[in-house]
Amino acid sequence: MMNNGDTAWVLISAALVFVMTPAVALFYGGMVRSKNVLSTIMQSMFILGMISVEFVLIGYTLAFGSDVNGLIGDLSKVGLQNVGYNLLDGGTVPELAFVAFQCMFAALTPALITGAFAERMKFKGFALLMLLWAVFIYNPMAHWVWGGGFLAQLGALDFAGGLVIHILSGVSGLTICILLGKRHGYGKSAIVPHNIPMTVLGATGLYCGWFGFNAGSALGANELAANAFVVTQVAAAAGLLGWVLVEWIRHGKPTVIGAVSGCVAGLVAITPAAGYVTVLPSVAIGFIGGIVCYFAVAVVKAKFGYDDSLDAFGVHGVGGMWGAIATGLWATTAVNPDGANGLFYGETNLFVAQILSIGVAVIFAVVGSTVLYKIVDAIVPLRADEDEEISGLDLVEHGERGYNTGVFSGTSNIFGGSEEFSLTLFPSVKSSQS
Repeated sequence: MMNNGDTAWVLISAALVFVMTPAVALFYGGMVRSKNVLSTIMQSMFILGMISVEFVLIGYTLAFGSDVNGLIGDLSKVGLQNVGYNLLDGGTVPELAFVAFQCMFAALTPALITGAFAERMKFKGFALLMLLWAVFIYNPMAHWVWGGGFLAQLGALDFAGGLVIHILSGVSGLTICILLGKRHGYGKSAIVPHNIPMTVLGATGLYCGWFGFNAGSALGANELAANAFVVTQVAAAAGLLGWVLVEWIRHGKPTVIGAVSGCVAGLVAITPAAGYVTVLPSVAIGFIGGIVCYFAVAVVKAKFGYDDSLDAFGVHGVGGMWGAIATGLWATTAVNPDGANGLFYGETNLFVAQILSIGVAVIFAVVGSTVLYKIVDAIVPLRADEDEEISGLDLVEHGERGYNTGVFSGTSNIFGGSEEFSLTLFPSVKSSQS
């Protein structure tokens, strides 16, 4: 029978996950240069609209339709046919509530990718690439793990998206940014965030939405949701501490960007494990996640020289891999009887399944993203021209500025007088790095 409390919790969680995509827009928007803030925000907001429609029309049935040879869902639910108000199989919520919840996951995932190639991709090519990526990469992977596909049959566990969302988006982002090439001036002149408070605001939205992301994946207002909620908070806090501690030791100063990045790293790391581990292991999962992701961003990227603009791979890709491994270590049926025991509880099957699943996700992301990139680039050029990149994609692609510049003049009547004044707001800086 339908449970009103469970249904309410799933719908509330869907709303929380919805907030995460605009939050990504702000998080990424603050980290780019001012000339690209609107184009960066637009990518996430456009994805939210485009993928919501795609998911209803074809994505849901490909991900959650009846299994076809462990590879893909059938077309029985195209356009949400045969969904109606029926209960989700074996659950206590209407299937439409599950559709709403999963739709927000599908929209968020490609938005995470945009951080890897920020500031240098044309909008037309971007839109086509992300649409094809959702159809041909995200939907099959969601089916393999959550829809009864071959990774689920293998025994892989991914409570809320370590494999499906974070590894897939992070590795795809790395692949695309390498194929696209580095930004003009990268490694030769400073490219720094233009609005760190905006990034903190976005991180706060992500943090809040993540409780729906993880605890909502219990699909009910129950003990499992409570466990996922608490371990999410603990891992996020530990991730923040881990990143800041290492940064502080290495450079002598803790940074705000480091704090919010560590928080997100901890959230990513706990995502696949949230419904399978107890509270104390979540401290280690988050803390190690913060440290591992810090070194992926501060050391590995510098060593190999790829231009992952906003560290989508370093945080989401690497954090997702660590989280999937940690699930194989600390998962216990004491938390979730439908799960399995990990390596630290005396069993090896889950750990092996997690490692194999990580390999599948990485290979699929690299090969699939490369093929789609080549196809789209042959149809619509993806890389912005050097002059366009120097001018900024806000004006070139959208005809707007995030911050209007110029001199405003007028008459003031402050204190009863009448004085002429002029005010210059955000003076233009004639530099390619402005």
